[in-house]
This record gives sequence, structure tokens and C-alpha cells, in this order.
Amino acid sequence: MSLPPELANLPQPSLIEVLSFEARYAELRAKLVQIFNAAGISYDVENLETDPAQVLLQTSGYQDLLLRQRVNEAIRSWFLAYATGGDLDVLAQWYDVGRLIGEADDALRARIVLAIQGRSTGGTEARYRSIALGADVRVADAAVYTVDRDPTIHVAIFSTDNGGVADATLLAKVNAALQAPARRMVNDTIVVAAAAKEQVAVSANLWLLPSASESIVASAAASLSVAWSRDMLLGRDVTRSWVSAQLQIDGIHRVELLSPAEDVAIPFNRAAALGAVNLTKVGRAY
Repeated sequence: MSLPPELANLPQPSLIEVLSFEARYAELRAKLVQIFNAAGISYDVENLETDPAQVLLQTSGYQDLLLRQRVNEAIRSWFLAYATGGDLDVLAQWYDVGRLIGEADDALRARIVLAIQGRSTGGTEARYRSIALGADVRVADAAVYTVDRDPTIHVAIFSTDNGGVADATLLAKVNAALQAPARRMVNDTIVVAAAAKEQVAVSANLWLLPSASESIVASAAASLSVAWSRDMLLGRDVTRSWVSAQLQIDGIHRVELLSPAEDVAIPFNRAAALGAVNLTKVGRAY
């Protein structure tokens, strides 16, 4: 689970109980000894696990823990940071947010946070970004901004497919959602466009482990491509350490990154596109 920053550092609700079978079992054993003593019955085998009474206590303690865990899960379902599935859908409805077809919990949770932040009808950045993200499940990210003193509101859309480039159909859906009379401030001019992309080429020398297959070089390139599609959203800088980490897969002993020669800063309304990837096997080492 990946939480929005607004939820990531919240403490666990105090209602959620920390469970321990050993602690509960010890409580039950102590209570049993107390009951026997009160009844004048000699009982000194509470530490003998084969004693029938202890077997019953262990069974009872385990069933008690299952019930308490179920209570913990029910409590978690009340909170935005922990709710999943249908429970999250119910919470979303409180803020007039509905799950898009195929939308994952993390994406829906992030949109709920934006919807809460953008409850003002004054055309805040959070409000317009929330509307854009809710227009279609293919909207991976959106940036809302103005240029200098021009009041025109620009909305840059980054797509989940097509290499991140939003097509005309997707842009039209987002534009329709933002231009709806019930959502747009009457004096706002909104322009929707695909987020511009900056090509970043990657070149590296690789040293393979002695037992690694030659195909590991292609696997490293595939690893980089998958991670790039997953992580490189709007405004995400391309750091050399991140690129090296994606290439350092099982079977690779060493990565010498040649390009980019330094970290690449990406503006908040643009996204980095993976350009040509040139990986050279220098040799093998251990």
C-alpha cells in the first residue's frame, strides 16, 4: 500500500489493539489459578501445556485473538489510511468521489485526499487536479498551473498508456470534466494539454557475475523500462542513483552509469521520457 503524504505519517489509531497470543494466554492462566485458589482447589500445573485445562485455555485464547483481530480490521475500515475495497468505496462517497472502472485502491485514496483539499468551489489547484484525475482511469497524473501573470489555467495531463502521452480522446474527456458548469468557476479559462516530455538517454557499462546469462543485459534494460513507466510521473527528477538501482538486478555485479552524466531536473508540469538505452557488457567480475 502506498499512502499519500498527508496520510503516510499519521499515528496508528489508539482504538487498534496490539495483539499478543502469549500475553493473552498468560492472562488466562493467571485468572484460572486465581479461580482455583478462591475455590480452595490446589492447582500447580499451570505451566504444563499437556494439562487439559491449559489446552482449553490455549484454544480459548486463540479464538479470543481472532475476534479481537476482526474488531481491529473493522476499526481500520473506518479510516481513510487503512480502508480497502468496498470499505474505501463507502468512504469515497462521503466526498462525492466514485471509483473509476479498474481504479486501484491507492489511486482512489489519493483522489479522495485531493477531493477533501479541493472542497472549496474557488477553483483551487487541488480541486481542478482532483477533477482531472477523476475524469478517466487512464489519467496517471495532472499538473495545474498558470504562467506568469496570465490568469489562464493550464492543466497538463500524463497518461497511463501511450508512453505517458495523453491522446485526443483522453484530453477531450478531461476537458469536458473541467469545463462542466457545476465545476468550473465562471471567470476561469482552462486549457487542457498533454504533458510535455523530456527525453533522457541512458548509457551504462555492465559487469556480469560469472554465472549470469548473457540475456541479463536485456533483462536489465527491461527492468529500467518497467520502473520508468511506473515511477516517472510529472515533476519526477531523474537521478543517477535511481537509474543505477534499476539496472542493478540479480546477475549484475557492477553498473558504471555513463549517461545521464548528472541528475536531470524535471519541471513540475513535464515528465521524463526514456530515450535510447545503450547497455554494454564489459566483462564478468565477482
